[in-house]
Amino acid sequence: MAEPFIEQKTRKIALLIDGDNAQPSLIGQILTEAGKYGLVTIRRIYGDWTTVNMSGWKTALHDSAIQPIQQFRYTIGKNATDSAMIIDAMDILHGHLVDGFCIVSSDSDYTRLATRVREMGFFVMGIGKRSTPKAFVNGCNVFIYTENLVPRERETRRRDRGGARKVEGKQPREEPGDGEDKGRKFDPVPLLKGAFDMAVREDGWANLGEIGFYLRQLDPGFDPRTYGFKQLSQLIKSQQAVFEINSRGEEGGGAAIYIRTRETRD
Repeated sequence: MAEPFIEQKTRKIALLIDGDNAQPSLIGQILTEAGKYGLVTIRRIYGDWTTVNMSGWKTALHDSAIQPIQQFRYTIGKNATDSAMIIDAMDILHGHLVDGFCIVSSDSDYTRLATRVREMGFFVMGIGKRSTPKAFVNGCNVFIYTENLVPRERETRRRDRGGARKVEGKQPREEPGDGEDKGRKFDPVPLLKGAFDMAVREDGWANLGEIGFYLRQLDPGFDPRTYGFKQLSQLIKSQQAVFEINSRGEEGGGAAIYIRTRETRD
């Protein structure tokens, strides 16, 4: 994980959502992800609320206490929200109202905003589709792909369909979730090895937490859910031909997980 500028439990975050580039059905997951990195004290969504395409947000806004910000669309086909979001973000930044930002969009127009926030010493995370330009992803400390937030809903529907088929005496057809089928197209080993090389100690072992930190330094968009796993430790355990895992007791009675490569052992 990215090194916190202040303690995550006390970090205040401004959640700014581009309503033209986000999904109302994922608002719960978006708030959960942002909440992992701090207290979401400012919640705003930007869009032209006179258009029908924003109507899907109304219920989500009431339930999640998100403030809608009106931005009229002056040109047909042009995203109306980016300039308003950027101006508000800079006002919030210079007003020292928060310690970090969560920008929800897949639009490359927010790349400079993300890099500027980081330059000012603030934490910045992004949430968007996997098609988000790499420049925007790398401009954030952390970037979460929305495809990794969907499989839980698909898994529930799949179990429901599977139960119905079993009642009918038929075998359910295996149907991978969004994160699973797409995740298998990517090989995590090169990135894992790169982070291991940065975290490895003189004895050849590397702490799992430090590996997680360097993974986000190498790729802010790294997420074990991309590969079908909820936790980093589960992802590494799936690569037993490459990595060896050991759990050690720590001072204070806790335990820490350490990793080394099979090459190091041999």
